[in-house]
Amino acid sequence: MNARVKAVLRAAQPSTRRFTPAVLAGVGTAVSAIALLAASAWLIARAAEQPALLYLSAAVVAVRAFALGRGVFRYLERLSGHDAALDQLATVRATLVRDIVPLAPDGIGRARRGALLANLVDDVDELQNLPLRVVQPLAVAGLTALASVVFTAFLSWPAALVLAACLVVALGLAVWVGWAAGARAERDISPLRAEVADSLLDLLTSLDVLIAFGATDAAHDRIRRADENLRRAVVRRGVAQGFTSGAVSLLAGLASLISLAIAAPAVIDGTLSGPGLAVVVLLPMAVFEVFGPVPLALASWRQVHSAATRVAETVPAEVPAGLPRDEPEPTGVAAPLETSRGRGIELHGLGASWPRRGAEAGDPGRLHDVSLRIDAGERVVVTGPSGAGKTTLAHVLVRFLDYSGSYRIGGVEARGLSGDDLRLTVGLVEQEPFLFDESLRQNLLFARDTATDADLDAVLARVGLASWVESRGGLDAPVGDRGVLVSGGQAQRIALARALLHDFPVLVLDEPTAGVDPAASDALLTDLLTAVPADRAVVLISHVDVPPALVDRTVRIENGRIAG
Repeated sequence: MNARVKAVLRAAQPSTRRFTPAVLAGVGTAVSAIALLAASAWLIARAAEQPALLYLSAAVVAVRAFALGRGVFRYLERLSGHDAALDQLATVRATLVRDIVPLAPDGIGRARRGALLANLVDDVDELQNLPLRVVQPLAVAGLTALASVVFTAFLSWPAALVLAACLVVALGLAVWVGWAAGARAERDISPLRAEVADSLLDLLTSLDVLIAFGATDAAHDRIRRADENLRRAVVRRGVAQGFTSGAVSLLAGLASLISLAIAAPAVIDGTLSGPGLAVVVLLPMAVFEVFGPVPLALASWRQVHSAATRVAETVPAEVPAGLPRDEPEPTGVAAPLETSRGRGIELHGLGASWPRRGAEAGDPGRLHDVSLRIDAGERVVVTGPSGAGKTTLAHVLVRFLDYSGSYRIGGVEARGLSGDDLRLTVGLVEQEPFLFDESLRQNLLFARDTATDADLDAVLARVGLASWVESRGGLDAPVGDRGVLVSGGQAQRIALARALLHDFPVLVLDEPTAGVDPAASDALLTDLLTAVPADRAVVLISHVDVPPALVDRTVRIENGRIAG
């Protein structure tokens, strides 16, 4: 088990102070159940001897007390255990999201959406089973079994040895059968669940294309195959758990029979009473009922460990090469964001590459020795062939990617700013803007949550969407999941409206006309650039020609270098 997996498991387990009450309450529940059976067995056997009622009154009170105690302890066990586990789960989920943020978007760009969703939801939810279905049942069963063996030894030490031996055999059987029959199925379940999620996401997000090309049947078949594979894995795991539980039940009966055979002669020679024999014979059944969750706990451990492994793989221990570490160096500037407002950017000998790609200068998208200055209020278009490094440059400017050399904004080295602080100054309108499945208003408000409807109408008018918004019924118009209800040009305009609301001093537009009809691209560029205030620096990345009147100069990138 590597250190990262151990760290995830430690994070999922509540502290000893928080979790001890749940374990003690669980022991109280188990002891009450065993004591209830023992007291009942003794009471029935002793009553058959027809003693004076005085000799039975204490046992009657004990039976009632243990019956009530079992319910009370059970309630306390559930209350304290789930409270501690769910509170810890919230911490784990928040920590995981915090650890993922430095990787986004370029550190997780190659992750399958279904697998990432399964890791963030299903696998994190699985971690709550560590305290509830692994640690607590094992601790309760272990402490209760030990106490039961000691108690039985006071009545009949041979019966105590039999009980201990059967418990050890049951534990070994649970471990062996579980690993032999269920371990592989448990490891496969989460990846198979992720495959089902991937298949469904592909179908739902690409349904229009699949219908257009008559490929829906193939998509349905993929979902059915993935679901069938998942069903088989779940059935294999269930069969293994059922077989183990059945074997443990047989051992419980065997322990009672052997205890009867061994302890019966002691009744004849007078060293063991008849009620004592009833207790010795029936006690193993109650002990094994408490021991019953142990095989399930071992199976849950394998599931939890697999989930922790996948969570650990989702968030590496170290930020991959090519991504910013986000550890700002001291700059000596008291308010770097304020000094950077209204200023331009300067690049000197800048180099950058995408994560998990090689370091050679000829790798697609890699930048090498880029020097560029863009002043406040200047419009610069960056052109070049596909793979030349244009999008790499855009992601460096907003610190999604790390860089070598120098990148200064307003005279402040970008490395000296945290990514969040820098992105208050440099904004990015991506090639495919992400729109939430909410109203137009909500898609704008997260850029500035204090904006009024009048502010939103004004900024939409600046980007040329006033009449369109009116025709759609106003700001409450839905945009659909990932903007499916709007065109590519409208999505770009909405994204620019968000950027204008945020009022970035430097704005990067990455291929804003990529999803737009060529005949309408010039009009879109005109509206976009006209909407940006004149004192803001604009970096326009485009693979198509831009009308010269819209920009101050053009910079061409080829093979990661500035040409000319």
